[in-house]
Amino acid sequence: METFSIEFEGYWREKKKRGIPAKSGIYCVYTCIYNGKKQTCSLQKLVYIGASENVRDCLEDHAKQAGWESHIDTGEELCFSFAPMDAETLERCAAALIFKHKPPENSRFVGDFPFDSTHLILSGKTGFLSKSFTV
Repeated sequence: METFSIEFEGYWREKKKRGIPAKSGIYCVYTCIYNGKKQTCSLQKLVYIGASENVRDCLEDHAKQAGWESHIDTGEELCFSFAPMDAETLERCAAALIFKHKPPENSRFVGDFPFDSTHLILSGKTGFLSKSFTV
């Protein structure tokens, strides 16, 4: 079994997503309620987990955007977290996260995990994610 430590940064609101690093990594899409007075995002739901060799560019015009937006309730908006990761381990770690959490807008890796046993230890901005698990 191989263990990976992943630190999530975030949260970026939809209108500020250009601030997400243009790096290889995993990202999570949430619905949230933004409090402008306190400058905070209150997460409501995990909608999608993805991975890309350039997360900023990937999120610029994502094919699943409309699906994500279908989960927004009144007063909510989308927000994102980001975890930098080497391209070599990207798919395996994203697959483990998807298999464990089964976000509603993911279809690949929800029902099967085609990799060797994998242990993830998460830190940082990990809303609605298990902090330590094995698949």
